[in-house]
Amino acid sequence: MRIIADLHIHSRYSRATSPDMNVDMLAIWAKKKGINLIGTGDFTHPKYFASLKEKLEPSGNGLFVLKQGDKSIHFMLTAEVSNIYKQGDKTRKIHNLIFAPSFEAVERINAEFGKRGNVVSDGRPIFGFTAQGLIKIVLDVSTDCMLIPAHAWTPWFSIFGSKSGFDTIEECFGDYAKHIRAIETGLSSDPEMNWRLSSLDNITLISNSDAHSPAKLGREANVFDCNMDYFEIMDVIKNKDRKRFLHTIEFFPEEGKYHYDGHRDCKVLMSPSETKKLYGKCPVCGKAVTVGVMHRVDELADRPEGFIPKNAIPAKRLVPLEEIIAGAFDCGVNTAKVRKEYERLINEASSEFAILLDLPDNDIDKICQTRVAEGIIKVRQGRLNITPGYDGEFGKVNIFRDKEEVKPIRHRQIGLL
Repeated sequence: MRIIADLHIHSRYSRATSPDMNVDMLAIWAKKKGINLIGTGDFTHPKYFASLKEKLEPSGNGLFVLKQGDKSIHFMLTAEVSNIYKQGDKTRKIHNLIFAPSFEAVERINAEFGKRGNVVSDGRPIFGFTAQGLIKIVLDVSTDCMLIPAHAWTPWFSIFGSKSGFDTIEECFGDYAKHIRAIETGLSSDPEMNWRLSSLDNITLISNSDAHSPAKLGREANVFDCNMDYFEIMDVIKNKDRKRFLHTIEFFPEEGKYHYDGHRDCKVLMSPSETKKLYGKCPVCGKAVTVGVMHRVDELADRPEGFIPKNAIPAKRLVPLEEIIAGAFDCGVNTAKVRKEYERLINEASSEFAILLDLPDNDIDKICQTRVAEGIIKVRQGRLNITPGYDGEFGKVNIFRDKEEVKPIRHRQIGLL
């Protein structure tokens, strides 16, 4: 069966998240999006974990469903953990995702975390021990659990981040590096960028939304062709199984808020080449700019842009339907007009992904207004302009240009779309 899985989200117990981030509301929005497997997020938080045990029941395969509600939406027990520590005379700030197949495994993980730090103040707890220490705790609880580095290229909090990361998986995880079988690419990078590193050839690239509100679910996701089974999905990821891992769903990485270099305070946006010419300094204030994901990939890459490894898993790049509607109507994403049209289309087509992924080009205008249909097709063709995101600012998407034809934003490997 086709599984669309978004495995990295947060609950209402994490900072800067919507109060609607609970399993009941997540199931409703997953249905709207066309997602049938979603991570719970934040199982380390005592109150949220108590809620998970109250609201969910095992489905017998390492996954869970609502005790009362739509049984077609499955949940996987997941969490994100932040480790901040010194290594090699440098402060490291690494975020990792943890996946577990049972409440019992989570209880044992949480007990170990509770001995080592504060798990109450935030749904994404911060610990002072190393990433190696983290994976040891997780695997000592159960080898059925899995750890995956989160948003691997984000400057401030990731394994390859320019500000506090490492240059290799081995440098970060040491003897435990062999247990790192996948990384999450994050919103500001895509698989195509990661393919430039030969060191990642045997690493599976997964994509998730990191949603802090229900409407952001599925902005990135993974598409599998396998049974709805925790253990089978982990096997697909661990073994980079191209027959069962069909493709990822991606943001255009330019839209991510750390794609390019820059200095937000001075409203300075810079390409990697411009940053190098200015020796990493902001031309307005002279302070160091935040080196973004594209720049960092360039630093670590040993292959040219456009290289495709033999075992690459394809990617499909999308713009969320609400953004397309807002562009077509020339109004804000959060307006009542956009919300009304979004709900109408979802009711007509069954889900957002049914429209963005499955509906043939020739049939889009049967349910969509002409300009919305035009926007969906342009996104599928990569015919849009994006002012890249930088230093915490999301990129700005421009799909509709009346006076001139929009060219693809950059070279794409069309055969993989």
